[in-house]
Amino acid sequence: MLDILYEDGDILAVNKPANLAVHRSKFVGPDDAFLIDLLREQVEGPLHLAHRLDRATSGVLLVARSPEIAGRLGEQFMGRSVRKRYAAVVRGWPDPTEGTIDYALPGSRDTGPRRDATTDYRRLGTIEVDIPLGRYEKQRYALMAAEPRTGRFRQIRKHFAHIHHPIVGDSQHGRGDHNRLFKIHFASHRLLLHAAALSFEHPVSGEPMLVRAGIDDTWTRLLDGFGWTAAYRDWAGAAARAGC
Repeated sequence: MLDILYEDGDILAVNKPANLAVHRSKFVGPDDAFLIDLLREQVEGPLHLAHRLDRATSGVLLVARSPEIAGRLGEQFMGRSVRKRYAAVVRGWPDPTEGTIDYALPGSRDTGPRRDATTDYRRLGTIEVDIPLGRYEKQRYALMAAEPRTGRFRQIRKHFAHIHHPIVGDSQHGRGDHNRLFKIHFASHRLLLHAAALSFEHPVSGEPMLVRAGIDDTWTRLLDGFGWTAAYRDWAGAAARAGC
């Protein structure tokens, strides 16, 4: 059963699991499961996706009850009035500890035209683990908060890779050796990118909305093991107090 975070007569929000494709596309196989199909088995009535999340990413996903409502939500995303907050684990310790990545990106095809793309980030926690890899005896990782101002294809993943701090578990833009380290030593077999919260206006009432998504067992285990639980809770709590 999918975790329904919010539901009314116009919209619903679901906590998308990692490694579950949202819908059919050229990036998934014909026999794969799709979130929208599973959701239709669980929830009665018409359902229309309002936006997308990468297959590997977990977290808040909005779904509309009609094409009109989906269009209204889509306008908010296109108008950049939706605030999106993500948590990520990256290789290394980004310095400065907070800033903005302003780097134009192509669409789903790397050869396509580049468009403006901006992501704000903040470092929430760091750790150095005593595991040799390559020429280093110890490895550094950081817990990051990321807020994309734009919505380009795989924007956060590409932006952290651009500043040489790829997200752990990213098979397309990350480091295979560090991905394997997390699989072997920390039983982490997923991209460590989570859409933790979305704030937007309700498409019918206009009421300010904040929807937050809890983390899965892999995230919980890593936060506890790396001593990051308090930092994550403080960040998530501050988002709730601020309305996102």
